[in-house]
Amino acid sequence: MKKILYIFLFFSTFLQANVIEVGFNKPIKSIKKAIGLAKVGDTILANKGLYQEGNIVIDKKIVFIGKDYPILDGQKKYEVLSIKADGVIVKGFKVIRSGYGSLEDICGIKIYDGSNVVIQNNILVDNFFGIYIQNGKNCIVKNNKISAYGTEQQKIGNGIQCWKSNNIKIIGNSVSGHRDGIYFEFVTNSVVWRNVSINNIRYGLHFMFSNDDAYLSNIFKNNGAGVAVMFTKRVKMFNNFFEENWGDAAYGLLLKEISDSYIIGNKFTKNTSGIHMEGTNRILIEKNVFEANGWGMNIQASCMDNVIKNNNFVGNTFDISTNGSLVLNTFNGNYWDKYEGYDLDKNGVGDIPYHPLSLFAVLTEKNPSAMLLFRSFMITLLDKSEKILPSITPDNFIDKTPLIHSLPL
Repeated sequence: MKKILYIFLFFSTFLQANVIEVGFNKPIKSIKKAIGLAKVGDTILANKGLYQEGNIVIDKKIVFIGKDYPILDGQKKYEVLSIKADGVIVKGFKVIRSGYGSLEDICGIKIYDGSNVVIQNNILVDNFFGIYIQNGKNCIVKNNKISAYGTEQQKIGNGIQCWKSNNIKIIGNSVSGHRDGIYFEFVTNSVVWRNVSINNIRYGLHFMFSNDDAYLSNIFKNNGAGVAVMFTKRVKMFNNFFEENWGDAAYGLLLKEISDSYIIGNKFTKNTSGIHMEGTNRILIEKNVFEANGWGMNIQASCMDNVIKNNNFVGNTFDISTNGSLVLNTFNGNYWDKYEGYDLDKNGVGDIPYHPLSLFAVLTEKNPSAMLLFRSFMITLLDKSEKILPSITPDNFIDKTPLIHSLPL
């Protein structure tokens, strides 16, 4: 009986919902006026045109749809669209030129303490922050195109930012020209899936204090650094592309103080460092490709109980580097293109172990200026000698079962 009552109430609400049209050739020409007239459950349909109405606030559960991408212009003065109700849906708008704030996070679209809000198929251009979810739950940000023209970190915000939120889905967006493409802080049980984050000033994706999240099948390219995951637990990082993140302090993936996480099936190509690890514990790094990076992996001495297995290391200047002599991590069954061992029993596994840490990698970690000697005859001779009689590189920095052939990853 209770279920029947719920169904009746749902259809009653649906049947009572109205569609309010807004446009310069319509009786209602103002979006703010339409919001004032709307009741819970109504749809506001904005026709194509330029709307300069300052800060537009949606404070009731409505569906807000744009036809032919009407433009909401903040005129470099205002937060453009503020959502202060649950269950709001926003689709099909071009949101441009929000205000700038040194003390406030002024946005193109901002969700305040909302749940079940959907932001989908919008274009955001030249905003301080693009889309911001503050204390949100069960919200979806999907298939939006977000771009800005930032040149300095202090003068631009993030493309998509989530703060103190739970169960957020960031799906299929493209982000460029912001400080960080996507930024999570105190965000839990959330997913970042199939996004393209390129040409951002700092990071393509930035996690801080955000546990139990996953990011899957994203592309992070030509950012200051690809992705930074910091002070976080239980993160799943699967099937992402980290490409061409170059610079003095650039990484495909920076891991700092994280634990109990998984990095599986990713591709790290043409980064200064594929993965840089500090203070990481119990990370499984498996079935990844490290190709044409300066450093495939840089594992600091503060890392322990990490397992690096079944990965391909191809064409990197240095496959592995570290700043210490104590090795508390495990390498097992990786393919190293620099391996010169043999396989007499033809089982696909090298008969002698491989030391992936070269002498020159150790020297340059302690003395970066030594890179001037890279590819010199003397350094080549030292590396060859070190492989035969290891002295400086740690004895236990070793892959006991190196693969003869690369894995089909």
